[in-house]
Amino acid sequence: MSDAAVLAVTDLTVTIGTRRGPARAVAGVDWSVRAGETLALVGESGSGKSMSVLAATGLAPRAARVTGQVRLLGTDFTASSPDRRRRMRGRHVGFVFQDPMTSLNPVLTVGRQVAEAGEEHLGLTRRAARARAVELLDLVGIPSAAQRVDAYPHQFSGGMRQRVVIAMALACEPDLLIADEPTTALDVTTQAQIVELVADLQRRLGTAVVWITHDLGVVAGIADTVAVMYAGRILEQGPVDAVFGQPAHPYTTALLAARPDPAAGGGDLVTIAGAPPSPLALPAGCAFWPRCPVRGDARCEHELPPLRPVSTRHHVRTFYPQHADGRAGHE
Repeated sequence: MSDAAVLAVTDLTVTIGTRRGPARAVAGVDWSVRAGETLALVGESGSGKSMSVLAATGLAPRAARVTGQVRLLGTDFTASSPDRRRRMRGRHVGFVFQDPMTSLNPVLTVGRQVAEAGEEHLGLTRRAARARAVELLDLVGIPSAAQRVDAYPHQFSGGMRQRVVIAMALACEPDLLIADEPTTALDVTTQAQIVELVADLQRRLGTAVVWITHDLGVVAGIADTVAVMYAGRILEQGPVDAVFGQPAHPYTTALLAARPDPAAGGGDLVTIAGAPPSPLALPAGCAFWPRCPVRGDARCEHELPPLRPVSTRHHVRTFYPQHADGRAGHE
């Protein structure tokens, strides 16, 4: 695994103009991912996971104001022209989104859609791009790829459509694969197949992967590092074994406690009381404070905790880091 980051995000902030005022969707986040590594961004819906990645890759909404620095393969991506960003993104970044039917054009064959990126970004002829499409469909496990290359999306199951989308994402052999909730719309068996497929392709191709999800079970099985987001900020980040094995932030602890446990039988699910704050009115201090079971002193409400080290690569944003036994520590 290379030490150089494929994608590095520094102090990324995204503010979206709305009729009710500016909404801060992402607030000063830092993360990076290296070749062959999987970074998982986790948190509740609306925590800023997807928006941080869209902004980092130049796909934020037009109404968004993006600040900070993004480096893609060592190049200052934020300072590049829109055309250069488009070419870099098309050549070096592949995307797999949640619903394959919204990623595929229903009136084009899957082969045409897989081939298109090779023609546009690699300069392949139409014939060469079609042959490459067959290879890619075979690579991602589409049976009889040479025949099914001329089929349409509606002729595939949900899991097979997601495999087609992965083939599209890999068409230019990207250095980075963005997987945004890629298994949410699929049944459990198909989810496991897609997760294993991406992991296998990563091992073979050495691709860096950013996996956006709320499914902590998936994260535990595939990620090298994890960043836990809440209200647009990273509250905890580090190696997945450290963060899941010894969570230091009360929010991380609460998320892990809320995972369904089949061994527990039919008991009630653990939930986190309350709801995340509106991005239109974020508090000055810790955004998790109103829901926090630790609920420290007044500075939690009025002062933003710094991101501090728990160990060499494990960091947490709280005044009261949790000990391994769940007790709150103090500065």
